[in-house]
Amino acid sequence: MDNNTRRKFIKQVGCSALGSSTLFSTLINLKAANASAIANSAVANAMDYKALVCITLGGGNDSFNMLVPKSGEAYNDYKNSRSNLALDPNTLLNIDALNGGGQQYGLHPSMPKLQGLFNQGKLSFISNIGSLVEPALDKQDVWNERIKLPLGLYSHADQLMHWQTATPHIRSAAGWGGKVADMIKDMNSNQNISMNVSLSGTNTFQTGNNTIEYTLDPLEGSIGINGDNNEWLFNQLRKKAIDNLLDHNYQDVFKKTYVKTIKNAREADVEFSTAIEGNEFNNVFGTDEPQFSERLHMVARTIKARNTLNMSRQTFFVELGGWDHHDEVLDSQSDLLTIVDDGLSAFQRSLEELGIADQVTTFVISDFGRTLTSNGNGTDHGWGGNVFVMGGAVNGKRIFGDYPSLRLDSDLDLGSGRLMPTLSADQYFAELSLWFGVPPSDLKTIFPNIGNFYDVNSGTAPIGFLNY
Repeated sequence: MDNNTRRKFIKQVGCSALGSSTLFSTLINLKAANASAIANSAVANAMDYKALVCITLGGGNDSFNMLVPKSGEAYNDYKNSRSNLALDPNTLLNIDALNGGGQQYGLHPSMPKLQGLFNQGKLSFISNIGSLVEPALDKQDVWNERIKLPLGLYSHADQLMHWQTATPHIRSAAGWGGKVADMIKDMNSNQNISMNVSLSGTNTFQTGNNTIEYTLDPLEGSIGINGDNNEWLFNQLRKKAIDNLLDHNYQDVFKKTYVKTIKNAREADVEFSTAIEGNEFNNVFGTDEPQFSERLHMVARTIKARNTLNMSRQTFFVELGGWDHHDEVLDSQSDLLTIVDDGLSAFQRSLEELGIADQVTTFVISDFGRTLTSNGNGTDHGWGGNVFVMGGAVNGKRIFGDYPSLRLDSDLDLGSGRLMPTLSADQYFAELSLWFGVPPSDLKTIFPNIGNFYDVNSGTAPIGFLNY
C-alpha cells in the first residue's frame, strides 16, 4: 500500500469502528469493578429516544460579541469596554427575551437563522458561565486564591479539558459524556456500536472508564478496512489475506483480543453503513470548508437510523476550531458564526422533519470567554462567557443566568475585562444529564463538585433551561 492508503488503513482500523471497548479497556481496565454498580443506577426501563449533541467551539469564542446588550447604559458600558471591537447597535439582530428584565439584547449580525430559532422559542442562551470548582463570591476570592480555582486557568488545553470532564480540580482522561454512557449504556439494546458517536475524532468528552467514541467520517460515515468491499482483484486478495489472519486460532490472549476487536469493528461498520444507507432529508445541508454542516448532516443521518440500530440514547461530538482570535476577531468571528448559523439551523430543520426535535438537545461549549478589552485587533484569554442550547425540550426565548455588567472595573472584572463566571459549567451539564436520564442521586458520581452549586435532592432543575 502507498503511504496515504497505509495511513488511512491504520486510522480506520484503529478508531473508525471500534464500538464501545478497546484492547486497553478489555484487558487492563482496573475500574471494571465499578461497572456493575454504575449500570445498576441507570434508568434501564426507559424506552424513549434522546440524544445530546455537543458543539465545541475550539479556541475560546468571544461570546460577548455574540450576545450583546443593545441599548441604554448597558450598551454604553459595552462600547466603552470593547472600544474598536464594539459592534454597531444598528447591525445587531433583535431578540425579545422573555426574561430580559427590560434590557434589549441583540445577536451578532452573522446569526440571523439562530435569531429566528431564539424568537420561535427553540433556543436559549446561558450567560457568564465557566468552569468552577467552588463559587467565587468576590473577585478578591480569586485574586487572593481564597477558593479552589480550576487548574491551568486561561490555558487552552486545561480549560477545554475541564469543559469536557467537569473535573476542573484535577486533570482527568475521563469525560462526563463518557461517564454518562458508562452509567446508562444498557438502555441501548445494541452494544456493538458505542452510545457516543464522534464526527471530530477522538475526544475527552466521550471517553469514559468503559466507553470510547465511535468515530465517523463526515462524508462517508463509518469507514471499514479500505477496499474491503471493492471488486478490484488486488482488494479481493487483500481481503482474503486479512480474513485468514482474523480467522486464525491464536493462543496468545493479546492476539485473540486484538482479533476480536478488529472483527467487532468490521461487523459494526457493516451494520452502521447499512442502517444509514439512503438516509437523506428534504432539508438541504450546505457545505463549508471545515465541513461543519457536513458533520451535522451525518449526525442527522445517524439519528434517522436510531430504530434500525436499536438506540435509545446517543451523544454526538462535533468540533469547529479556529476561535482563538488574538487578531482579526471581527472578520474571523463573523465568518465562523455564519458557518455555525447555517449548520445548526439546517440540523434543527432535519430534526423537525424527523418529528423528534424535542428528543434532541444541542448544546455549545468553548474553552473560555475572552477579555472585553482589545489587544489592538483581537482579544486575549478570559474566563466567563456565553453559550447557547437548542432543541424542542429547551425553555426557549430566554437568557439564563445573570448577564453581567460589561463595565471595566465591575465587581466581576478580574482585569482587562476578564470576567469571573457566576454560573458553573457543572450546573449546565448536570441539567443536560438529568434530561438524558441520569438519576439525581448519581450526579455526584459524574460531577464531583456539583454539591458546591446545586442540591441534588432539591427536586428543582440546576438552571431551568430544559423541560424534563
